[in-house]
Amino acid sequence: MTGRQTITSGSTFEERIGYARAVVDGDHVYVSGTTGYDYATMTIADDVVAQCAQALRNVEAALAEAGCTLADVVRVRYLLPDRADFEPCWPTLRAAFGAVRPAATMLVCGLADPAMRFEIEVDARRH
Repeated sequence: MTGRQTITSGSTFEERIGYARAVVDGDHVYVSGTTGYDYATMTIADDVVAQCAQALRNVEAALAEAGCTLADVVRVRYLLPDRADFEPCWPTLRAAFGAVRPAATMLVCGLADPAMRFEIEVDARRH
Protein backbone atom coordinates (compact mmCIF):
# COMPACT_ATOMS: atom_id res chain seq x y z
CA MET A 1 0.00 0.00 0.00
CA THR A 2 1.21 3.49 -0.74
CA GLY A 3 0.15 6.87 0.52
CA ARG A 4 -0.33 8.38 3.90
CA GLN A 5 -3.29 7.79 6.21
CA THR A 6 -3.97 9.27 9.62
CA ILE A 7 -5.83 7.43 12.35
CA THR A 8 -7.57 9.16 15.22
CA SER A 9 -8.83 7.67 18.47
CA GLY A 10 -11.28 10.30 19.62
CA SER A 11 -8.89 11.59 22.28
CA THR A 12 -9.45 15.27 22.94
CA PHE A 13 -5.66 15.66 23.15
CA GLU A 14 -5.29 14.87 19.43
CA GLU A 15 -7.59 17.71 18.40
CA ARG A 16 -6.32 20.21 20.99
CA ILE A 17 -2.63 19.60 20.30
CA GLY A 18 -2.84 18.76 16.59
CA TYR A 19 -1.63 15.21 16.04
CA ALA A 20 -2.95 11.80 14.99
CA ARG A 21 -3.02 8.66 17.12
CA ALA A 22 -1.23 6.89 14.29
CA VAL A 23 0.12 7.53 10.83
CA VAL A 24 0.30 4.88 8.15
CA ASP A 25 2.97 5.54 5.53
CA GLY A 26 3.20 2.70 3.06
CA ASP A 27 4.09 -0.45 5.01
CA HIS A 28 5.03 1.50 8.14
CA VAL A 29 2.70 2.36 11.02
CA TYR A 30 3.75 4.91 13.63
CA VAL A 31 1.61 5.03 16.76
CA SER A 32 1.95 8.22 18.81
CA GLY A 33 2.66 8.23 22.51
CA THR A 34 -0.41 6.56 23.97
CA THR A 35 -1.41 6.70 27.62
CA GLY A 36 -3.90 4.83 29.77
CA TYR A 37 -6.81 7.15 29.09
CA ASP A 38 -10.06 5.48 28.15
CA TYR A 39 -10.81 7.69 25.16
CA ALA A 40 -14.54 6.96 25.24
CA THR A 41 -14.86 8.55 28.68
CA MET A 42 -11.57 10.52 28.83
CA THR A 43 -10.89 8.98 32.24
CA ILE A 44 -7.71 7.38 33.52
CA ALA A 45 -7.16 4.84 36.32
CA ASP A 46 -4.87 5.65 39.24
CA ASP A 47 -3.07 2.28 39.05
CA VAL A 48 -0.05 2.11 36.72
CA VAL A 49 -0.72 -1.50 35.67
CA ALA A 50 -4.30 -0.59 34.76
CA GLN A 51 -2.96 2.38 32.77
CA CYS A 52 -0.49 0.09 31.00
CA ALA A 53 -3.25 -2.36 30.05
CA GLN A 54 -5.51 0.44 28.77
CA ALA A 55 -2.65 2.00 26.82
CA LEU A 56 -2.06 -1.36 25.12
CA ARG A 57 -5.77 -1.61 24.26
CA ASN A 58 -5.55 1.89 22.77
CA VAL A 59 -2.48 0.91 20.73
CA GLU A 60 -4.19 -2.30 19.58
CA ALA A 61 -7.19 -0.30 18.36
CA ALA A 62 -4.97 2.05 16.33
CA LEU A 63 -3.00 -0.87 14.89
CA ALA A 64 -6.21 -2.70 13.97
CA GLU A 65 -7.43 0.32 12.05
CA ALA A 66 -4.09 0.31 10.22
CA GLY A 67 -4.43 -3.39 9.40
CA CYS A 68 -1.91 -4.59 12.00
CA THR A 69 -1.73 -6.31 15.36
CA LEU A 70 0.74 -6.23 18.23
CA ALA A 71 2.56 -9.06 16.39
CA ASP A 72 3.57 -6.51 13.73
CA VAL A 73 5.32 -4.18 16.22
CA VAL A 74 9.04 -3.78 15.53
CA ARG A 75 9.90 -0.94 17.94
CA VAL A 76 8.43 0.16 21.26
CA ARG A 77 9.23 3.04 23.60
CA TYR A 78 7.99 3.14 27.18
CA LEU A 79 7.84 6.50 28.94
CA LEU A 80 7.25 6.71 32.69
CA PRO A 81 7.69 9.54 35.19
CA ASP A 82 8.70 7.07 37.92
CA ARG A 83 11.13 4.25 37.12
CA ALA A 84 9.70 2.22 40.03
CA ASP A 85 6.42 1.94 38.08
CA PHE A 86 8.05 0.05 35.20
CA GLU A 87 8.63 -3.34 36.81
CA PRO A 88 5.00 -3.81 37.92
CA CYS A 89 4.06 -3.43 34.22
CA TRP A 90 6.42 -6.16 33.02
CA PRO A 91 3.92 -9.06 33.15
CA THR A 92 1.38 -7.04 31.13
CA LEU A 93 4.04 -6.01 28.61
CA ARG A 94 5.40 -9.56 28.36
CA ALA A 95 1.89 -10.85 27.64
CA ALA A 96 1.61 -8.34 24.79
CA PHE A 97 5.13 -8.53 23.35
CA GLY A 98 6.86 -11.62 24.76
CA ALA A 99 6.45 -13.63 21.57
CA VAL A 100 7.11 -10.61 19.31
CA ARG A 101 10.27 -9.30 20.98
CA PRO A 102 10.35 -5.81 19.41
CA ALA A 103 13.30 -3.51 19.94
CA ALA A 104 12.47 -1.56 23.11
CA THR A 105 13.55 1.45 25.15
CA MET A 106 12.29 2.73 28.50
CA LEU A 107 12.70 6.40 29.34
CA VAL A 108 12.04 8.19 32.60
CA CYS A 109 10.51 11.57 31.82
CA GLY A 110 7.70 13.92 32.66
CA LEU A 111 4.36 13.33 30.95
CA ALA A 112 1.76 15.89 29.85
CA ASP A 113 -0.62 15.30 32.77
CA PRO A 114 0.33 14.35 36.35
CA ALA A 115 -2.36 11.63 36.28
CA MET A 116 -0.44 9.86 33.50
CA ARG A 117 1.92 7.22 34.86
CA PHE A 118 2.59 5.21 31.69
CA GLU A 119 2.95 6.08 28.02
CA ILE A 120 3.89 3.89 25.06
CA GLU A 121 4.65 4.51 21.41
CA VAL A 122 5.16 1.82 18.82
CA ASP A 123 6.29 1.41 15.24
CA ALA A 124 4.89 -1.49 13.24
CA ARG A 125 5.30 -2.90 9.78
CA ARG A 126 2.38 -4.19 7.76
CA HIS A 127 2.82 -7.43 5.83
